[in-house]
Amino acid sequence: MQPNVLIIGNVTKDVYLRLDNRSNNFEEDSHHVKWLDLAFNGSTHEYFRRVSVYGGASISLEVLTRFGLNASISGTPATFLDGQFIAKDVKTTYRYILCQDDNAVYLNPSEATESTWSAPTKRPDWIYIDASAVINQRLAGEIGAYLDLNNETRLCLVISKDGEQDIAKIIPLLKRANLVISDRELKNTPDNFILVRDNYIEYDGQRVFWSLNDKKDLFTKLSSLLTIAASVFGALALGKDSGEALLLARANVEKSSLNNTTNLANLEREIADDYYRVERFDKAEEAASEIEQNTKKLLAEGKGILAADESGGSIHKKFETMNIPDDEQHRRDYRNIFFTTPDLSKYVNGIILFDETARQTADDGKTFVEFIKDQGIIPGIKVDQGLESFKDSDEKFTKGLAGLPERLTEYYNMGARFAKWRAAFEVTDHSPSENAIQTNCEILAQYAHDCQTANIVPIVEPELVYDGDYPIELSVEYTGKILDRLFAELAQKQINLKACILKTNMVLAGKKYKEQTSPADVGRYTAQVLRQHVPDELAGIVFLSGGQTVEQATDNLRAIMSNAPFPWTVTFSYARALQDPALNAWKGDNANADRARQAFKERLIANCDALKGENAD
Repeated sequence: MQPNVLIIGNVTKDVYLRLDNRSNNFEEDSHHVKWLDLAFNGSTHEYFRRVSVYGGASISLEVLTRFGLNASISGTPATFLDGQFIAKDVKTTYRYILCQDDNAVYLNPSEATESTWSAPTKRPDWIYIDASAVINQRLAGEIGAYLDLNNETRLCLVISKDGEQDIAKIIPLLKRANLVISDRELKNTPDNFILVRDNYIEYDGQRVFWSLNDKKDLFTKLSSLLTIAASVFGALALGKDSGEALLLARANVEKSSLNNTTNLANLEREIADDYYRVERFDKAEEAASEIEQNTKKLLAEGKGILAADESGGSIHKKFETMNIPDDEQHRRDYRNIFFTTPDLSKYVNGIILFDETARQTADDGKTFVEFIKDQGIIPGIKVDQGLESFKDSDEKFTKGLAGLPERLTEYYNMGARFAKWRAAFEVTDHSPSENAIQTNCEILAQYAHDCQTANIVPIVEPELVYDGDYPIELSVEYTGKILDRLFAELAQKQINLKACILKTNMVLAGKKYKEQTSPADVGRYTAQVLRQHVPDELAGIVFLSGGQTVEQATDNLRAIMSNAPFPWTVTFSYARALQDPALNAWKGDNANADRARQAFKERLIANCDALKGENAD
């Protein structure tokens, strides 16, 4: 008897408009976003082909039915019968897809419709949550409750980064799914995880490559995912082995056209050809390679890392000094200045975000994470949760380890590929103590371990706070002591130093000390301490500005680089030293945004130039 499958998802009516090839009707706005005139009149673009087909859950229904499974869409009377999708009385969402050359752009409704679910009267063998599904926490809870009462019903979850699913809302379903299919890497998923990339599918240590060839404009990326996901799921549900399931999925997506997939018998004949083969791969080796490659990208020479991760308290102080309202919109607009600076990718390899910023939206409607990625810049995330005092002490440790693996999973799924954790050490007559150094370094090492487990590059930041009254000799002593303990703890946790970055203070006298350190001495002492206390195997070092003036941070960086070469890549990861001139130009008024971008860009250029190490005092 063939398995019964209940599909949860939304049926769409996809209207494909094939545009002519003119490109002179695109206009660029003040944010450097290109917009297309969609009036479709005689002076603008014309479309010369229009195709209207059912998409979304209807594709999954078609594929599963052609595979011989008993499939239905929850809450609708839709059926696939005699090669036709029967959609009488089925609620559909219209979506327009503009196609030009090999590109396709979706015009989705502003508000996604929640998917329909009601407990089935007949128990299905599988619940199949389609990539088109819109699941909120209430709906996820109802599905979970049904599965609790029907242990024999299994769950397949299909997740698309271009779809409507909110990962945070479906984590309970993600954890209990028997099969997960996605076009993005996910962590802490079941063993049965199928990854669908733009050119390959991988599962169970096996991989097959696929291509749409000349179908890219009409048979779109989302349609491809739906076809592949339903095909590989259908094959596995029928008892096919994993290699055969992958081959059937590839054959189906390559031979399919809009609203016309292939039946199982024809696909089985197709994969008998020797042209189709499955490749074996080692996932653990590839994961190690990916994280090391991301580390190298973050440290590409001649560029730095922007720290745009000020916590709520830090940014409140900034805004308060300039009478800027500290609300979400102003915080979003402030960060947006930096992310929309022209040619940003020429100067930075990565950007560290605060949690709020990672969830906000850019001017073009994308999340800031996606907006940054589209510029070729790697998004990162601050994951520590601030400082807390030790009991009976004014020294502090950094909190945030509780629940960190789960948060890292979420951030990875959002697109972040590196993280940062700061530990702060103040210099007084009784600190930093051995206990504060030991505890904070243990925490940093555990954080680094959790990051690398989640395939995220850790930036470990032990900062000897500059805002103090101490000579440079104490900075040399304490910075060296902290680094020794940190790398001992990293070794204890077996941290891969080729996929780890140190963010550290420069070695200089405290801000309140009577004799301030010259750039030449900063360069000499900093280079000396790092060479003596940092293992050569470490991937790289980035400097924090730590309360120095804008000019100090640049001059001292140049002086340090004059002591090169080093066994590691060395660059900067500044916040205030890059942002303060822009903040002073912006003043909370978006009319000043272009002036602020220019001020920011000037600091980027100055610090990238300082990496050359010339003209030190």
